[in-house]
Amino acid sequence: MSGSDLVDSDGTPVTLFGIGVAGWLNMENWITGFPGYEEGQRAAVGQVLGPGLRDFFFDRFLEHFFTADDAAYLASLGINMVRLPFSYKYLESDDAPFEINENGFRYLDRVIELCGAQGIRTVLDLHTVPGWQHQDWHCDNPTHTSQFWVHRTFQDRVVHLWRAIASRYKDNPWVAGYNPINEPADPSAEKVGPFYQRLVEAIREIDQNHILFLDGNRYALDFDFFGEPWPNTVYCPHDYPAPGYTPGSRYPGRHRPIHVLDAGGGPAAESEDEAYWDKDEVERSFLHRTVYMRETGTPIVVGEFNAVWPDVEEERLRLLGDQLDVFRKYNASWTYWSYKDVGVAAPLRLAANGPYLERIRPILEKKARLAVDLWGGDRRKMGHVLGPIHKTLAQECPDWNPYPWGSEFMVCRTVLQILFSEALLPQFGELFRGMGEDDIDQMMRSFRLENCQPWQPLVDLLRRDIAARRQHPAVVPA
Repeated sequence: MSGSDLVDSDGTPVTLFGIGVAGWLNMENWITGFPGYEEGQRAAVGQVLGPGLRDFFFDRFLEHFFTADDAAYLASLGINMVRLPFSYKYLESDDAPFEINENGFRYLDRVIELCGAQGIRTVLDLHTVPGWQHQDWHCDNPTHTSQFWVHRTFQDRVVHLWRAIASRYKDNPWVAGYNPINEPADPSAEKVGPFYQRLVEAIREIDQNHILFLDGNRYALDFDFFGEPWPNTVYCPHDYPAPGYTPGSRYPGRHRPIHVLDAGGGPAAESEDEAYWDKDEVERSFLHRTVYMRETGTPIVVGEFNAVWPDVEEERLRLLGDQLDVFRKYNASWTYWSYKDVGVAAPLRLAANGPYLERIRPILEKKARLAVDLWGGDRRKMGHVLGPIHKTLAQECPDWNPYPWGSEFMVCRTVLQILFSEALLPQFGELFRGMGEDDIDQMMRSFRLENCQPWQPLVDLLRRDIAARRQHPAVVPA
């Protein structure tokens, strides 16, 4: 780093154009199609197939999802950084805390090597920690609470784990840096700062060279608790404008987001007529998210962005294009989230007629009907269930404002994304009854590059932005 610039070993400024290989070493329901949370998926599959075939099932998934061909494809787009999310469970077992599983490093090693061969650097992203660092499914959390901030033992395990990771990769030139904890959400906002201080000190005792990419509290939105920036450290906002995650949104257009606080720092609209999003609002939201970076003169690296709405493809691409324009205006590096999925938001989609999507289609259809996924689920379809709950809570508990996004969000989280999702897990497992090793391997080949289809307008949008920025670097506004 040099001031607000990322630089290479020669001191030349570098912009990171990244993508998250998400849903792989840390599985997410909207990316690969299962309901609920990862450990529930594993249990449901194991209940039907037994432990041996269960392990084979996930081994084949891990093998086929990312190969040398994927690294070459990303390089062809101009991608120069891969954010690699992973769960602590590959490196440590809950049955044996503080015992590092050296065999688990083979997954990280393989991607680092494959990407390095294409000139792509890797950011290691601990996406799931013991006790869950936030309240959502994507840290393998079956609940609506975060226990990581409650129990010191969980925090001790993460510090111990990062000591092992830093020891292994401290001299690896293809590791761009470490993202020590994804999207922390400490409801008190009192423990996250001291924990970061402790974690950074532990890593720096071993590795002073790699960049640390730190997410803010409340899902990478709040950074003011950091105070003075640390050396060789980047602070990474996640940029999700409300139209990109709100069912029924139009862009540009008016709508009411589900969150009590929007990411622009003000109260969310109370009616559809009070929230208008266009490019100016996208920029305002971005500026709010990046106040800390701009005031401290540190690089801006957007750790995640995507859009699962609006339904109208042209409007969704316009939203993403406006985001990219704003990133360019402020010389922000970016990381698209994510690389492959079942047809929600990624530039690569599994073929609709492939064996995996054909096999899980009944659950995909039921998940859509019940709106059980936060990312891509249309909660309006469950208004007959949610409406009476919202109404009763408003009458009986009008001041209830649970962390992190308020009562409406919490009802959807607990009813749709926990209760209904968990009820679907046994049905998901049953989809694989009777399969043998050959059937499983053939099905999991659906995730290979050659069996995926590009969402070409998004692929072209990302490629054009990378090419334009390399040809004409941004001049940051004063």
